[in-house]
Amino acid sequence: MNRFYVNEAAARRAGEPAARGAAERGARSAAERAASTSDPVAFHQSMPGYEPTPLVSTPELAQLVGLASLVVKDQSRCFGLPAFKIIGASWAVNCAVSELLGLPPAPTFAALAERAGSLRPLKLVTATDGNHGRAVAHMAALLGLEATIYVPRGTVQARVAAIEDEGARLIVVEGPYDDAVARAAQDAGERCLIVSDTSWSGYERTPRAVISGYATIMHEIDEQLDARGAPRPDVVLVQNGVGALAAAVGAHYGGNEGPVLVAVEPDDAACMLESLAAGRIVTVPGPHRSIMAGLNCGTLSMVAWPVLERTFQLCITVDDERAREAMKLLDGARIESGESGAAGLAGLLALRSAPEFAEPRSRFGIGPDSHVLLFSTEGATDPEAYAAVVGHSPARRT
Repeated sequence: MNRFYVNEAAARRAGEPAARGAAERGARSAAERAASTSDPVAFHQSMPGYEPTPLVSTPELAQLVGLASLVVKDQSRCFGLPAFKIIGASWAVNCAVSELLGLPPAPTFAALAERAGSLRPLKLVTATDGNHGRAVAHMAALLGLEATIYVPRGTVQARVAAIEDEGARLIVVEGPYDDAVARAAQDAGERCLIVSDTSWSGYERTPRAVISGYATIMHEIDEQLDARGAPRPDVVLVQNGVGALAAAVGAHYGGNEGPVLVAVEPDDAACMLESLAAGRIVTVPGPHRSIMAGLNCGTLSMVAWPVLERTFQLCITVDDERAREAMKLLDGARIESGESGAAGLAGLLALRSAPEFAEPRSRFGIGPDSHVLLFSTEGATDPEAYAAVVGHSPARRT
């Protein structure tokens, strides 16, 4: 059954001026960014194939759900990959490689490639349910490095094949995602960098860099809304796995007069909801069986948790049927969105209509006057499953 938890401390803190500032700190000029030696936006803009991902206005969906407006940040095509993860992974690789040399992050991709070349042989290692691992493997291929990717047993074959196509060595781990994370951590060494988007005791800098890297997505959204003269969102829903993207959203939007922030998780992998309720990080044991595979995580990242606890007013859970409904609706809006990618809309559908969500719906005034932002974080990373849900094969749309 769908559940919710209202984070009363964050709801009170939303009115405190001292909590605001992330968006203003990110609003720097292009010249300032170009001069920066540690700016993810400037770095991403220097990468081959960079272009802002679309911010799609969906008036029909807004009318259907009963909102003033609804925009979707479509991350289904990102540097040639079908998910947003390359944004965080690329900046984290930059930070980790540069740290080996005792240097700040490279200001451009060309500078990073030169640094990586001086460190060969060097291997990048991570654990994944699919998208993050492919992103790390892709970065390794671009930089001429080796990659080893650990995946939990049961990872969809299409995602496994996509990782192998990047030239990485793939190893299947018996057990859930958290077990794959633990196995990957064992490979750390002088010539082996762990590039994880989750953290544990003694391993914090790289996952923190993943979160910082996602600032590029927030920067793009601000610029896109400003360019069309559209209102800033007063409600933002974001899917949550280990918490990296949600933490980036919280860092950017949390604070005085900011939007209501809502995290969305699968019913049986609600590690953020349980952690908020307990006031500490809580592990939700597996198996986690949701079709929203990228969100089947039992433990929050240590570095994400303080931001999530401070900034998210509401966390809700959804079932797989809501995710399927959301995929179909996004397809109708010409947005190709996989199971995890559609979780934000699945949460919105439940929040607007499910009887069990009447209290938070009323509490936060989410209704006909609301301007809502969602993230579609992946495309059809499992083409067969996508076709089974929406009724046709995925196709790149122009």
